[in-house]
Amino acid sequence: MAILVGKEYCKVDPAGRFKFPAVLKKALAEVVGAGFVLRESIFDPCLELYPRAEFEKEIETKVAKLNPYNPQDRLLIRKLSEGNPVELDGNDRLLIPGDLKKAKGIGKEIVLISKINIIEIWDVETYDKMNGMEVDFAALAAERLGRVDVTENL
Repeated sequence: MAILVGKEYCKVDPAGRFKFPAVLKKALAEVVGAGFVLRESIFDPCLELYPRAEFEKEIETKVAKLNPYNPQDRLLIRKLSEGNPVELDGNDRLLIPGDLKKAKGIGKEIVLISKINIIEIWDVETYDKMNGMEVDFAALAAERLGRVDVTENL
């Protein structure tokens, strides 16, 4: 699967559907037919949209290695395996189930953020608040990615 890039804004209709952007549909052309899995992010106030194969790969490579006899692992297995299968309808729309909309405060406008192999779905207001936080991204990149000279282009 290709690495996903980009940010797209979409409107959510009263039924909880949004038009899937053509640019993302094109990037995901190989996997659209298999559908997607939508789940709550455990780290951020957003939803995560996985191509079905990517979701299954995560379950196989990470979740399936947890010990179902350990109570903490069982909690992780349960939470990480919770996913709602979703597919594009005939009008290229995806439905966000009501419980997920409510859990993450999804309103009438969302932003889709590409995150390598998945897509994050944020309520626009929530995303704008998070994105407006004071963060020194140059310092963060230098710390987390290493050997990045933040003064190189100054």
